[in-house]
Amino acid sequence: MKETVFEIAQMDCPSEEQLIRMKLADCSFIKHLHFKIQDRKLTVFHEGESHRILSLLKELKLGAKLIADVETKEINFNTDDSNKERKILWAVLSINFSFFLIEMLFGWFSKSMGLVADSLDMLADSIVYALSLLAVGQSLIRKKKVAKWSGYMQILLALLGLSEVIRRFIGSEEMPVFQTMIIVSILALIANAMSLNLIQKAKSEEAHIQASAIFTSNDIIINIGVILAGVLVYLTNNQYPDLLIGAIVFAIVIRGAIRILKLSK
Repeated sequence: MKETVFEIAQMDCPSEEQLIRMKLADCSFIKHLHFKIQDRKLTVFHEGESHRILSLLKELKLGAKLIADVETKEINFNTDDSNKERKILWAVLSINFSFFLIEMLFGWFSKSMGLVADSLDMLADSIVYALSLLAVGQSLIRKKKVAKWSGYMQILLALLGLSEVIRRFIGSEEMPVFQTMIIVSILALIANAMSLNLIQKAKSEEAHIQASAIFTSNDIIINIGVILAGVLVYLTNNQYPDLLIGAIVFAIVIRGAIRILKLSK
């Protein structure tokens, strides 16, 4: 057996990890994949020549480069922690999807584009966690279909959101309810902090767990942004801070959706 380490220059979120997993899914000579997203490293345990794997990785155009290739002894890869990681992913998925519904509902009634946009970001994260769960025991074809329709749905919703931001910017619109913006965003912040705590307690080096921590940390920053926008709406007595944070988050959602769509190709 060989242990080959690749540097993946553009691997910085769960989308790239899932993209790589699906690209290599049909390679029976690959025994195990070990990701370190923070270091942008992928270690592959496999039989046969390393250049076959490198060739497949280069097709993804993620800046793959072989940096180490050594012979290693046969390894029995431990899967005892898989159930624990699956439970954590289910918990984080449940929290994110619940707050997608909550923020969408309150964002709509409070006329806050910041809350609506943040709800779609929560939905985007839920999709990533769901794809990670689908990686266990599901077919590659089914996983690609989920990625495809999820990506299209996110782009459609985000584009509708951006069009609404533009409409409100150029027209007269009722002010967003800043109290609702702040309260719901604080609750979402607490929920994301709980998710991050669950993920960190796992102390796992598996890519989907590490990637979930990165996504959740980014969500906390977005929650703080929406809270700040709510405060600025109150201080300035206009809707522009809410529209600005909404536009920024919608753009983030579209970027994530495009990455997810790559998984369906």
